[in-house]
Amino acid sequence: MEETIAQIIEHRGAHRILLRFSTKSSWNKRIRGIADARWSKTHGAWHIPDTPENRRMVGLMPDAETTAEPTIRALPQQRTRISEKNLLQLKRIVEQLILKKYSRSTITTYRNEFTQLLMKLGDVPVEDLQPEHLRRYMLYCAVELGLSENTLHSRLNAIKFYFEQVLHRPRFLWEIPRPKKPLQIPRFFSQDEVVRIIQVVQNIKHKAMLMLCYSTGMRVSEVVSIKTANIMPDRRCILVERAKGKKDRLVQLSPVLLVILRAYARQYRPDKQGYLFAGQEPGTPYSTRSLQIVLQEAKRKAGICKDGSIHALRHSFATHLLDKGTDISIIQKLLGHQDIKTTLRYLHTTNKDLLKVVSPLDDLHLNFVTKFGNKNY
Repeated sequence: MEETIAQIIEHRGAHRILLRFSTKSSWNKRIRGIADARWSKTHGAWHIPDTPENRRMVGLMPDAETTAEPTIRALPQQRTRISEKNLLQLKRIVEQLILKKYSRSTITTYRNEFTQLLMKLGDVPVEDLQPEHLRRYMLYCAVELGLSENTLHSRLNAIKFYFEQVLHRPRFLWEIPRPKKPLQIPRFFSQDEVVRIIQVVQNIKHKAMLMLCYSTGMRVSEVVSIKTANIMPDRRCILVERAKGKKDRLVQLSPVLLVILRAYARQYRPDKQGYLFAGQEPGTPYSTRSLQIVLQEAKRKAGICKDGSIHALRHSFATHLLDKGTDISIIQKLLGHQDIKTTLRYLHTTNKDLLKVVSPLDDLHLNFVTKFGNKNY
């Protein structure tokens, strides 16, 4: 039976329909005929615009709820029924995640990934599975579905959580190998590109938010959640509360940023006890999706074609600090990384040491003939 999964995702500030199908699926030929169909390296799958027509084509309800959290529906070819026993297990894993105070995004990811396994099982009780069964299932996901390394890790993490944290079976999946993740250099903007992005933004609120992203290296979720009271100009720092991993940290407050924030405060009068950047509804933060759209529009106006979301400003912050010789441990502290290995990947983005290397080509005495005549180099 041909299996295809449709999933609503947020990609670069816009909602898209992510399609997963096997290599034998008829969608292999059909997908290239859909307007604006793109391949995602991150997800290892195709995605198409989220329109009513495309939703009907792939079997999603045209009025299905579209939220920032991925919502999984299935195409007609896929078995969508989950047995009552397995539905109970799905409820148990979600409740355990909630009790352990996992983040909302992690709960959504684990729930969705675990659901894929349950839909594949049908009437087979998930608690009866043994490591060999799960090994064959992960092999099916890798070979038949062609899932990316990141998706395979997420799916295995969800299954591991269920068996070890819900059913309390220690080291249940230790013999299933994890896929090796590719070493990807973080995408970042040059300093000239950052200048162009900031200068084309006329709205003082949008400008302040983008400058806050770049000058502190904060995540987009941290920027929109910052409280007015967390800005401490006398200490020249900003308190980031309950960031990733539920950890607080302090980041630096640039004097240039402080000038912009004061100009913004005079114009917008943010709540002194509430969010610094309020959303449309009272007492709510600014939308992360809206901020992503602000950046994409700024890139378009600045003539910047390279890929990069708000997170690229965080990568730019770390890269440019390394270029200036900032100690890697200081950057780790500012970014809020628990493991120094996460920060060390920025060593691949800086060109500080590369500029000291003289290419052997430069030592050759070559003669070039140009329209200006012979020239010795």
